[in-house]
Amino acid sequence: RELSEMDAEDELDLAEMEKLKKTERACLEILKKYDFTEWELIEWSEQQAVFNFLYDSVTLTVVFGPQIDGEFFAAHPSRSIISLDFESFLDEEQAPPSSCLVQRLIFQFIESRGRWQEKCPTLCYLPQALFDISLVVNRCKILGEELEFLQRWGAKFQLLETDIKDTEVKLLFSSSVAFAKFELTLAVSHDYPSAVLPFRVQTHIGNIGEKEIAAVLSRVPAGHLYVQRIVTSIHQNLLQGPR
Repeated sequence: RELSEMDAEDELDLAEMEKLKKTERACLEILKKYDFTEWELIEWSEQQAVFNFLYDSVTLTVVFGPQIDGEFFAAHPSRSIISLDFESFLDEEQAPPSSCLVQRLIFQFIESRGRWQEKCPTLCYLPQALFDISLVVNRCKILGEELEFLQRWGAKFQLLETDIKDTEVKLLFSSSVAFAKFELTLAVSHDYPSAVLPFRVQTHIGNIGEKEIAAVLSRVPAGHLYVQRIVTSIHQNLLQGPR
């Protein structure tokens, strides 16, 4: 009887281990899905660390100060941080407008945070800073991909032109079926796509204006692929027939 009890316990242990393994696998999948590690470590020396973001177009140089007594980072004595310097290596003359917009939004975020050294005084704060930057880089990069998609496939949605100026995206729609031509301008910022986008409308032909666009946009929630979903919704709701 004792043996069968031990066997039952072993089976329970095995089942518990299997359950833990499944949980671990699920957690790893979630981590993979929400992995915002957009940085690449280029150098780590006694003096500094250098990180690259966004296909080497943004570089962060972290200059180290003296060691801090009693504080550890990755099993080594922690160091103070003297400065965090961001630099852009994007050739704006050669780069597509969508890449220039992405770069502008990333630096808009960097500047909005003020003095980075005050928020990241020691090495222990560096992982959080890298995560914050990665999150913005990831979101802005997806916006860039959305705009490239619309520039390539816009005709499918009666989108005649996608124009980028500073941090504004101008979308020119034209539909002979709906007898309408209008321009929708969206103002994007570094917190895209988590907030509702301010917009304005200029009507060229037909009667689709601010009121009609506002009604459609109110039903498009902020979130992943926000601009793409706005374009799809306008196409489906306003450009399929006479109004």
